[in-house]
Amino acid sequence: MKTSQNTAVGAVSGCIIWIILLSVIGSCFIPIAMFIGGFTSATSLAARVTGSLICPTGTTPTIYSYETMSTDDNGFPTPATAYELHCLNANGDIVKNDPVVYAFVWEGIIAAIGLILTVIVAFIIAAPAGAIITKLLNSMKKKPAAT
Repeated sequence: MKTSQNTAVGAVSGCIIWIILLSVIGSCFIPIAMFIGGFTSATSLAARVTGSLICPTGTTPTIYSYETMSTDDNGFPTPATAYELHCLNANGDIVKNDPVVYAFVWEGIIAAIGLILTVIVAFIIAAPAGAIITKLLNSMKKKPAAT
């Protein structure tokens, strides 16, 4: 009876440690992945990956950029660069124009990669972290009380 009880306690504590590690590691990895996704959304890799999902078959996805105006935090107009995904046919004509969805899809893909890395790293670290915590708790139990 004692062995099954220890196994159950070990499993529950292992799950708790893994959830804590997921939270801590994820709070770092996911924002970094979103940051990377935002900065790389105007690259040819982003165009190829998202274009294969968004553009019609037989078209070539390209990123088109142009100068525009935006509003800053104080309400003043400021110069900005805008990006769009253009799906071009063989003649170079625009078949489909996507100014927004491709960037959200790209950032979602990069965020999913960050989440997968978070799970893998948390899984790798969970067993050693559990062993260290168990060792620490056992050493605290064994110390005699001061009189």
